[in-house]
Amino acid sequence: MKAIVQDRYGPPETLTLVDIDVPVPAADEVLVRVEAAALNAYDWHAMRGDPRMARLAMGRSGPRARIRGRDFAGRVEAVGTHVRQVRTGDAVFGDLGDANGAFAEYVCVPATLVAPKPANLTPQQAAALPLAGVTALMGLCDVGRVEPGHRVLINGASGGVGTLAVQLAKVLGATVTGVCSTRNTDLLRSLGADHVVDYTRDDFTRDARRHDVVFDLVGNRSLTALRRALTPTGTLVLSGGGVFCGGSLVGPVWLLTRGRLLAPFVRHRIVTLTTAPSRPHLDTLRAHAEAGRLTPVIDRTYPLYEVPQAIRYLEGEHARAKVVITL
Repeated sequence: MKAIVQDRYGPPETLTLVDIDVPVPAADEVLVRVEAAALNAYDWHAMRGDPRMARLAMGRSGPRARIRGRDFAGRVEAVGTHVRQVRTGDAVFGDLGDANGAFAEYVCVPATLVAPKPANLTPQQAAALPLAGVTALMGLCDVGRVEPGHRVLINGASGGVGTLAVQLAKVLGATVTGVCSTRNTDLLRSLGADHVVDYTRDDFTRDARRHDVVFDLVGNRSLTALRRALTPTGTLVLSGGGVFCGGSLVGPVWLLTRGRLLAPFVRHRIVTLTTAPSRPHLDTLRAHAEAGRLTPVIDRTYPLYEVPQAIRYLEGEHARAKVVITL
């Protein structure tokens, strides 16, 4: 099969399309023929080994997981001997987590980490859901505790997570403010945002409007500034950020660490979001999608052999919503 592999950290040029053996599923795994895979900021952070501190987990001299990519959608080709809940031929989607491997024609994944593909979504749309959707869902529900009537601000609302978070926050009954650049203001309004802040013209941290939940997906503001946008008892959800750190040592980890240190001493709730692949969350996303409440937005699609170009676009061009690989 063809796959995008990487043996050393670096720019997109370190990614190579090669022929390798089709993997064989373990007893608790399924083999999926990949029809689409989605890019995330995670992918280029892993590609570059950035921030450098993350290499302690990803591999010091090069990535332990040679095949890039987390999110996928496709058809089950084979199942392990212990798998009962998934059958050959099922259309599924999922997130491989730190194991990676989605930028390939086939991938093996634990059966517990795949879910039935939303029936009304294309494989490309379904592949755009897992990591971004779970991040949005956990940030708003599990951590942010958004309730009907809450005022929610999403910093980075036109990105992959943000476009889904705007829709999910509306599903939860919130009044939503999205922060984005000029070219994306109409997109956010079309997704249901009640208010849109163009960060090239206005500073939401200096605005008179206060929010019950601020969901920060960018990591480009100080804790002091972010807290100014909150009500006195509001919640700040920190989720790293997709800004390229240029070979930094700790990157957005420093903001997250400061948030954890400050949290016990202030009235605001400051919570650092950590995510992991989750079948229950995938099932929730599927239910919202099939009910017409959640639709992934796709900016561009690329074939498998153009993954390096796709990642270069995601890094440098402020892609709106999701970039997807088709196979």
